[in-house]
Amino acid sequence: MIIKNKISKEELENIFENSFKTMAKIVVDVERNILSLGYEFHIDCAEELVDDGSLQKNLWGANLYRHNFSLDFVSLINIKPMEGSRSMEIQDPVIKRKVEEIIKKLLCN
Repeated sequence: MIIKNKISKEELENIFENSFKTMAKIVVDVERNILSLGYEFHIDCAEELVDDGSLQKNLWGANLYRHNFSLDFVSLINIKPMEGSRSMEIQDPVIKRKVEEIIKKLLCN
């Protein structure tokens, strides 16, 4: 599901219930300020965003945990040697901060 505008807490709870129950995989487009979540794999979120017009180089994966809305920034799609990212975890603090801001703006506030 692509999220372009803030969703309610009830909508987010429904997404958790229909995916892993305790966490949701998220892919954020840091240029378009949108995200996709609710799929079993990050790559499925990424494909949905690419189909919607996003560029792969702008997509970064994270996981949102239900119990305290904490985040981690680990995903296979974060390995992007052409963009200087050779780790599953987002290492660039600017990108990490942008991903976090978009997630919090659309899902957590």
